[in-house]
Amino acid sequence: MRVFVAGGTGHSGSYIIPELIAAGHEVTGLARSDASAAALSALGAKVHRGDLQDLDGLKQAAADSDGVVHVGHRQDLLPSGGMDAVAAAELPIMHAYGAALAGTGKPLVAAGSIGSPGNLGRPVTEDDPALPAGEEHRGTLRARNVVESAVVDLAGQGVRSSVVRLANIAHGTSDRAGFLPMLIALAKDKGFVGYPGDGANLWNAVHVHDAAILFRLALEKGPAGRYWHAVEDGGIRFRDIAEAIASRLGLPAVSVPNDELMTPGYFGFLTNIVTQSYPASNLLTRRILGWEPAQPGLLADLDNGNYFPAG
Repeated sequence: MRVFVAGGTGHSGSYIIPELIAAGHEVTGLARSDASAAALSALGAKVHRGDLQDLDGLKQAAADSDGVVHVGHRQDLLPSGGMDAVAAAELPIMHAYGAALAGTGKPLVAAGSIGSPGNLGRPVTEDDPALPAGEEHRGTLRARNVVESAVVDLAGQGVRSSVVRLANIAHGTSDRAGFLPMLIALAKDKGFVGYPGDGANLWNAVHVHDAAILFRLALEKGPAGRYWHAVEDGGIRFRDIAEAIASRLGLPAVSVPNDELMTPGYFGFLTNIVTQSYPASNLLTRRILGWEPAQPGLLADLDNGNYFPAG
């Protein structure tokens, strides 16, 4: 299969491309710079020069492929426009893919968030749709749900589209800017590792290599219009994560009172994320696609040499 990958030099993309190539696929990656082009070539992919703002170029690249994997986002928009701006820029990209792939039955697999169905009071399943986002959700992760919904809706236009909902933490040696490095940097700055309230809210995690396998499986055989759950540790107490970080930094783990002053005082812009609970099931993903995560879990992988380098 000839596969076009957008975001191939990022944290997950740099695992997805080798996974696809090892399975016999021919991969072309989007590169906006010479450095990105060199990185793609080093991974074994062909290079399509362009960027996420070139909708005509993306449409042509998708039309020339047998399938598309999209894991790229306009991270440059976050500081000024937040998640709303990121979603607004990404939605036309999905429409461009849809125009190129409509009626072909070709696959489009895009990255999503495990939090998109919201807090249901039970583990989220793959059958739970992304919640609609309103004005009250501006600036939150929920703003991007419109992108996930657009991808799934393309199934009605003859695209074998699906969304891989990534865990809160996709850990591995290439993790430089995910939630875990943010939490570690925050702890170093504050002098202690905080957790909200009693820290009983559940987070989830997946090794990025296992996530890459799931993207490949969804591309190869995933039915249209589905959500898939890239979660291995589907319910880790936030306090356990904080205490694991604390033990490796030699800092205390401290409860931060879960109120409107204290919690933002420690977590800042992460407050809305870290105070939520994200229990999730991967049962349907494993049953339908045959996905079986095999890499070390989050707490074991904290010693991979990336998160706490010697010295």
